[in-house]
Amino acid sequence: MSKKLLKILLAAVAATAAIIIFFPDGKGEKPPETEAVAAATVSDRINYFASHGWEVEEIAGKMVTIPADFSPVYEEYAKIQDKQGLPLREFAGRDALLYVYQVKNYSPDSKKMLAELLVCDDTAIASLVYSEDGGSLKMAVS
Repeated sequence: MSKKLLKILLAAVAATAAIIIFFPDGKGEKPPETEAVAAATVSDRINYFASHGWEVEEIAGKMVTIPADFSPVYEEYAKIQDKQGLPLREFAGRDALLYVYQVKNYSPDSKKMLAELLVCDDTAIASLVYSEDGGSLKMAVS
């Protein structure tokens, strides 16, 4: 093998390795690092939404269990959390508190909007804003 061909081959291997290391999902963007978001108190949870521009009022809370194995629908939910940098996957199979809020400052097409925050160990691990009609409109909090 010639030195020139060997150099080209080594450069191609190095470029491929760099792509895999920096863009592991193959989509050209590095997933965000998960970040602990305090959610122990009512004000922590309200402030979380306010930091993203949402005015909310708590309307319900209940204990839920995060599935150990995600269904296709729950996997889509998990992907939204991955993009937001929230650590939902790290809490699979655990009990958590689900807080539901009415969104006060957003109502497209006069739809009532809700927001949810999933909390485990006093940390926000998932969040979503969606229309009350069963989620015909879903969006990340951030």
